[in-house]
Amino acid sequence: MYPKWLWPVFAVPGVLWLILLFLVPFYAVIGVAFGGVDPIFMNAVPNWNPADWQFDSMLTTLGGFLPGNQYWAVLLRTTVYVALALAGSLLLGYPVAYYISRHAKRTKGILLALVVLPFWVSYMMRMLAWVNLFSPNGFVNKFLLWTHIVNTPPDWLNGNPASVVLGLIYGYIPYLILPLLAALDRIDRSILEAARDLGANPAEAFYHVTLPLSKPGILGASVIIALPMFGDYYTPNIVSGSPRTSMLGNQIDIFFHGGPQPSVGAALTLILSAFLAVLMAYYMVTIAKAQKELQA
Repeated sequence: MYPKWLWPVFAVPGVLWLILLFLVPFYAVIGVAFGGVDPIFMNAVPNWNPADWQFDSMLTTLGGFLPGNQYWAVLLRTTVYVALALAGSLLLGYPVAYYISRHAKRTKGILLALVVLPFWVSYMMRMLAWVNLFSPNGFVNKFLLWTHIVNTPPDWLNGNPASVVLGLIYGYIPYLILPLLAALDRIDRSILEAARDLGANPAEAFYHVTLPLSKPGILGASVIIALPMFGDYYTPNIVSGSPRTSMLGNQIDIFFHGGPQPSVGAALTLILSAFLAVLMAYYMVTIAKAQKELQA
């Protein structure tokens, strides 16, 4: 009853949006990465023609990621920070999502509103609040001294890796809870009832039924927060501000805004994008296998 072109037309605005706000800027980054630098003003001179691309800067930057070279320590530090923040977010966020999905009844709407509430405040404002908590005279140090956990309060805001990891968890955990909650809500309750009818106690039903069925949600939520964590630079800047805790995003920011080598910053951006594309491909393959297993 409808012409074949009708429904594809609805995708046109999204495709144009993607081209203008992703593909064109990304190609500009490629042009800068394979371009040159003005020797007088130190501005980037992009090469838009692929035939004129210069690969020396990219190869030099790529070699810096080898063990023992310039960017190896930053790459390793970024990976460790993201892994710890992701693990912490899952340990804290999964029980919250599970409780809201399975046990919250009358309070479910209120709890959902509390989860969404951080989105109403800018990320920078939330990080500045975190700085107040971890300041030398902040509530965290006062609590540690009051409980006699420590005799000398830690310096949280000067190159402390724990502050960066906690800041990443604090900033991104709402983005993890909501997809997990949606995945848990989609699990058919009759499957859990069948597991209990077969003799499984609540812990066994969770381990053998709920957890495997929520695996796609766990992977999806992990990807949603892990990918932006790898490019995060303002969290280490705000809660630490020390080169000892700088991440890959900080290196990109330095070369783009504080250094004379914007082509190196663009090359770092492309390398980070390729690394994230590998993680995204792994996620897509894993989700496809999980869907096949569920259908089987």
